[in-house]
Amino acid sequence: MTVLILGSGGREHAIALAVSKDPQVQAVHVAPGNPGTASFATNHEVDETDPDAVVALGREISADLVVVGPEAPLVAGVADAVRAAGIDCFGPGKEAARLEGSKAFAKEIMRAAGVPTADAVACTTVEEAEAALDRFGAPYVVKDDGLAAGKGVVVTSERSEAVDHARHCIEAGHPIVIEEYLKGPEVSLFAICDGSRALPLQPAQDFKRVGDGGTGPNTGGMGAYTPLPWAPADLVETVTRTVIGPTLAEMNRRGTPFQGLLYVGLSLTADGPRVVEFNVRFGDPETQPLLSMIESPLGQVMRAAATGDLSGFDGLRFRRGFAVGVVLASEGYPGEVVTGRPVGGVLSADGDSDPDIIQAGTAADGDRLVSAGGRVLVALGHGETLTGARQAAYARIEKVSLEGGFHRGDIALTAAEEEAFTALSEPKESLGDPGAND
Repeated sequence: MTVLILGSGGREHAIALAVSKDPQVQAVHVAPGNPGTASFATNHEVDETDPDAVVALGREISADLVVVGPEAPLVAGVADAVRAAGIDCFGPGKEAARLEGSKAFAKEIMRAAGVPTADAVACTTVEEAEAALDRFGAPYVVKDDGLAAGKGVVVTSERSEAVDHARHCIEAGHPIVIEEYLKGPEVSLFAICDGSRALPLQPAQDFKRVGDGGTGPNTGGMGAYTPLPWAPADLVETVTRTVIGPTLAEMNRRGTPFQGLLYVGLSLTADGPRVVEFNVRFGDPETQPLLSMIESPLGQVMRAAATGDLSGFDGLRFRRGFAVGVVLASEGYPGEVVTGRPVGGVLSADGDSDPDIIQAGTAADGDRLVSAGGRVLVALGHGETLTGARQAAYARIEKVSLEGGFHRGDIALTAAEEEAFTALSEPKESLGDPGAND
């Protein structure tokens, strides 16, 4: 099998690595990819949001499967074009991708399917937004209705800040969604879907705020870990039954079956799991630790989902233990970042590409590796215990050099400290960033 993966970030690097381990995958191509993927796969320069260009590349390399990594190509209809060209594609079509492309549409689907979620109001004027904010009260949750790379959400106790974000979005021509605040730790659950069936992955948790202790502005994610020793033992079964299954059924009822990766962002409230958001692709940075743990043949699983038949797989297999990923960010992130600085220490002891360094915002400058984005890379650590996995991840990231680069020091810290108490049934709200609701 020849696999083409679209995208250039850490998510795509992690997918390519996992797919390359599938015994039925003979060749992995990434477009446009990054220096990390170039170390073991073939990179191609292409506009990943251009359906014609993607189809042409797929035909040129005789791709058997195209995997769409980022959300923008999915919303642009790239998966539809690839399927129309007769190439299997892992990723939902344009209409199904509206689950992420429009938060108002996602809420509509959840209401129709009876999925537990926060009450919400779609607003197109500042006056409507102010009325909704007053209805729900503080903390205020204001979301850009469209794609915002994980940074279109403001959660604040200050009404003026909430109104300012609403006004900024609306004046830019973007509708917004204002929601009730969901109190509880947040969890990410991914599921590989074939339109009617779903294979859930292990639960993971990411850390959205830029600073230790969940302080500072939201980011695309500063780290993640999996599995979650404190989560309810029946969490995956419950969410599959109450969220994923009904959502797939509703999408089918509308004639837009969902084939690809459904990302369910959850808040574990006192009343049970509630959906914060849907995404239609692997989340970043949860993907990096999650896929480093998978033992199932990912290329085969994705192709089965792409062809609408996962019946040959009873579930996904994962290695024992835990995985932790820590993001190294550029100076200035998540604001105006400084790029073009040398990045050192990313190779393993034998000089080869280190599989525990997942590159994202990097570029080649001659024979040097330089920073090229806000989130530069993810350092992974694995262990039989969460504490051991944390230690390995932080030992690995300390070997990386980047002038002005920084990382959070508390990824999975509280969960590791609570590791001895995993028998407790009640999850602790302090395990993740407070109130990200994004």
